[in-house]
Amino acid sequence: MGPSLTLLIVAFLGWTEGSAPHYTDGRSNRLAMEKTFGRSLKDSQCQHMLKHLHHGARFTVQMPPNVEAHWVSTSCEVRPGPEFLTRSYRFYGNNTFQAHQFYYEDNHCTKPTYTLVIRGRLRLRQASWIIRGGTEAEYQLHRIHMVCHTATVAKELSQRLNRSCRGAVKGKGPWEPNVSYELWSEEGGCDCSRELNFAMHELQLLRVEKHYLHHNLDHLVEELFLGDIHTEPSQRMYYRPSSYQAALQNAKNHDHGCIACRIIYRSDEFHPPILPPRADLTVGLYGQWVSQRCEVRPEVLFLTRHFIFHDNNHTWEGHYYHYSDPICKHPTFTIYARGRYSRGLHSTHVMGGTEFVFKVNHMRVMPMDLATTSLLNVFNGNECGAEGSWQIGVEQDVTLTNGCVALGIRLPHTEYELFRMEQDAHGRYLLYNGQRPSDGSSPDRPEKRATSYQMPLVQCSASSQRSDYSQGDDIDGPLRLSNDCAGRRGSQKNVTMALAMFAMLLLFCWQS
Repeated sequence: MGPSLTLLIVAFLGWTEGSAPHYTDGRSNRLAMEKTFGRSLKDSQCQHMLKHLHHGARFTVQMPPNVEAHWVSTSCEVRPGPEFLTRSYRFYGNNTFQAHQFYYEDNHCTKPTYTLVIRGRLRLRQASWIIRGGTEAEYQLHRIHMVCHTATVAKELSQRLNRSCRGAVKGKGPWEPNVSYELWSEEGGCDCSRELNFAMHELQLLRVEKHYLHHNLDHLVEELFLGDIHTEPSQRMYYRPSSYQAALQNAKNHDHGCIACRIIYRSDEFHPPILPPRADLTVGLYGQWVSQRCEVRPEVLFLTRHFIFHDNNHTWEGHYYHYSDPICKHPTFTIYARGRYSRGLHSTHVMGGTEFVFKVNHMRVMPMDLATTSLLNVFNGNECGAEGSWQIGVEQDVTLTNGCVALGIRLPHTEYELFRMEQDAHGRYLLYNGQRPSDGSSPDRPEKRATSYQMPLVQCSASSQRSDYSQGDDIDGPLRLSNDCAGRRGSQKNVTMALAMFAMLLLFCWQS
């Protein structure tokens, strides 16, 4: 079974179950979840941070979202390609917007190359029925301008655009730096932005979150999440977002420790933001790392992650907690994996990145709701634990069945990963790993290694003491550190069976 269909069914069934009159008691789910945390770490800082997220205490979502404000990046962002940029977006009360995208040649955004200025109109539509917690929108572009910041970049881009977009360069000579040139306007003419694989489809999906920093009611932080960018640049123009990019912060209600926010806020196309230079941190995979918020993935996935790295023998443990809702309050299933990873090598393709190889061949799964348990039990054969034996809150080892076909997980598996490490404004260490391919495939070959990153984990402990939950088993090999697990494949037979169960559960919920 393909991953999109399987996990969409799991997510949708979980959604249906949660809204039906009869569903699993939340208290029993929480007790089962605490059991997965492991007793010895139950009160640790890492588990405290995760439980805080699971109880939905940190963030509130504004529905419908009010985007009328000035929103800015909080750091140097990395898009697939790779592309290094910062963003400054203004949305006005008359539904128009002006977006600045500042591009750079380095991964710390200290050497600006060119800026795109995009003007248009945005219209919010309805709440997304695919990406819960998100709002769908439509946009219309009015014009796109470009300003180059060095003579070299101006010459290269004008030659490149003139080859693919005749008439882009008017006059005899190449473009000049610090001069605004039109790439496209609604009045007509050639759309020269296509040569840059440009698209603003990120505006088709958005979400506004609010929280109070350190629980201080005087320090409100507002964040705007816009739709994700396709990992294949040539597909950007045809891709509808199914996840989110790194958040922008409201320039008036931002983290006061965010130096980049203040610099970007004061910038324009003729004065691009130049962020403070900083050295690349050596990626040290040691200690424990957890999610900072309920994470959203393509294929309708909501999850939090907890990783434990043992740098003395290059082994690791991973806990993946999946949910049916965007604030991670209603668990659907959990996965525990462990394994080995290679020594890191500096990437020659993505500046500031470090490459690793991960292999997985050991995993345990625990269903946390009726929908997932029913889905696991409907599959024939021992392709996901013992056939028909799944129970809510009871974990099974699926290593001997080579993974779990019902969840689209196959073992053994190898993935080629990309990492980077940073410190945030509060001195905490952040760990980024590679963005998953937008087509749902797996980076199982070196040429498919990510060129951008997903939402970072924060270090919650420098200690890598293994939990009771994982002791007593040999370390074999790891799982991918991203959406959920390893490579996915399946059969049409499994699809049919899952759809049959889907229909049965919908009928059950309707009759209830």
